[in-house]
Amino acid sequence: MKLLLDECIDRKLAREFPGYEVKTVPQMGWAGVKNGQLLTLAAADFDVFITVDRNLSFQQNLPAFDIAVIILKVPSNRLVDLKPLIPQVLAILFTVTKGQATVIGA
Repeated sequence: MKLLLDECIDRKLAREFPGYEVKTVPQMGWAGVKNGQLLTLAAADFDVFITVDRNLSFQQNLPAFDIAVIILKVPSNRLVDLKPLIPQVLAILFTVTKGQATVIGA
């Protein structure tokens, strides 16, 4: 399974997904690409897009994209706030649905 971390997420979070192929938006050369185009690019190569952008599901027509989206609801995008959600993310990775957003966190 291939995971893409949004550019606003600390790249060190990729270490928390052993056994998965994880890339970041900047590693793919997509930094600064707007969400609609980013989701189109991501859907061609990835299974799941992980972000902290809570507005994504309101701004984009997610069913139009062949990628599952996980939105991490955290107080900040700092690693210390993101890491506690990783067990929940790992638990749902194989049940998320492409074209839908799943929100994890408070």
